[in-house]
Amino acid sequence: MAIASLVLGIISLVFLFIPYVGYVGIILAIVGIVLGALARKKGENVGMATAGMVCSIIAAAINLVVWLACAVFVSAVSSNINELNDLISNIP
Repeated sequence: MAIASLVLGIISLVFLFIPYVGYVGIILAIVGIVLGALARKKGENVGMATAGMVCSIIAAAINLVVWLACAVFVSAVSSNINELNDLISNIP
């Protein structure tokens, strides 16, 4: 499980930088965190399990920040579009 956690952590970090595949990366990161925690609990190859958990946590955190940034961007754009429509409708 430690090897799987490390592999999933690395793959989820790589998927972060590929457009439209980041959604798969967050799922892999969550699975990597769970596998790393289980491997550490069982005591099998604790170093590799910790590295897998760290990679997965970093990937999940970066992915969540990117999602939040996209949500803020979409919100700002929709707000500006509504203001622009109001200005256009008030033109005589």
